[in-house]
Amino acid sequence: MNKEIAPLFAPLQVGRRTLRNRIVLPPMVVNRGLTTAEACQWYGERAAGGVSLAIVEASDSFRFGTEFTGENLRPLVDAIHAGGALAAIQVFPIRRGQKTTPMDLTPADIAQLLAQYRLAAEICAVAGFDGIEPHGAHGFLLNQFFSPIRNQRTDDYGGSLTNRMRLARQVVETIRPIADRAGMLVLYRHTPLRDDFGYGIPDSLVLAEALVGTGVDILDISPASGIAPGDRAAPFMKLGVPVIAVNELNLLPRALETLNYGRAHLVAVGRGLIADPNWPIKVREGREEEIVQCVCCDECHADLRRGVAVRCAEWRTG
Repeated sequence: MNKEIAPLFAPLQVGRRTLRNRIVLPPMVVNRGLTTAEACQWYGERAAGGVSLAIVEASDSFRFGTEFTGENLRPLVDAIHAGGALAAIQVFPIRRGQKTTPMDLTPADIAQLLAQYRLAAEICAVAGFDGIEPHGAHGFLLNQFFSPIRNQRTDDYGGSLTNRMRLARQVVETIRPIADRAGMLVLYRHTPLRDDFGYGIPDSLVLAEALVGTGVDILDISPASGIAPGDRAAPFMKLGVPVIAVNELNLLPRALETLNYGRAHLVAVGRGLIADPNWPIKVREGREEEIVQCVCCDECHADLRRGVAVRCAEWRTG
């Protein structure tokens, strides 16, 4: 292996789990379901392609216990494990596409949301997942609770920074004991800077430090800016847990810069792994010229919006 790419393939110990390298498949909805043969093939191929951690796409908490059970999710976990990767799953607090704001939730609704996260964690443990990730980024509900602009509540969940962090901390507090019993890692995805939400990196650092104190094992920071790869993940490196960075890290120089400059411990390769599930193996073996490159045409995102199975315009066959 070329010494220059060695940082990308160094193992990383996180709690009781060992990641075989620094490459992560981030959570991307691909419209193949979770309990189908197509889903097992999709995630299994990317695990076998050499990632260390596959984070299964955002999955509605309210589908656990009805559509999702430990038994029918296990084949997906087994497919990822068969490829040599750890399996985590991102859990969305409500139904994706549902227009819910912090002000819409009653105390009973919040209690139900936490109960659903508890049930989801229990089912993920039975299924054999190695990690669970609440989705607190990109302007969705948990992110809205953190916003002094979007969150206009006047109770214990609104107003001060402490109050606006409360729901995120309670979600982690709810799933942490279950994760401990099952040996699962707890991840948390957060967007560190939202001018339109009225907060910046300093407030995000306060949240992240609180979440680490509550039991988060890995901080999944999304996105970076266009200035430098992994730049917005870098401030979180001081909190003592592994940090995932994203944003065009399928470009090898950007991925290596992120690691070599100490901006993150792990790099998430998203669309690059849609285009070529064997991206990690080809990089490791010095076959970069064989990689099916993402050209940022956005066809995969168009498929997502249409509700059809996500594909890549660069695929030559199939």
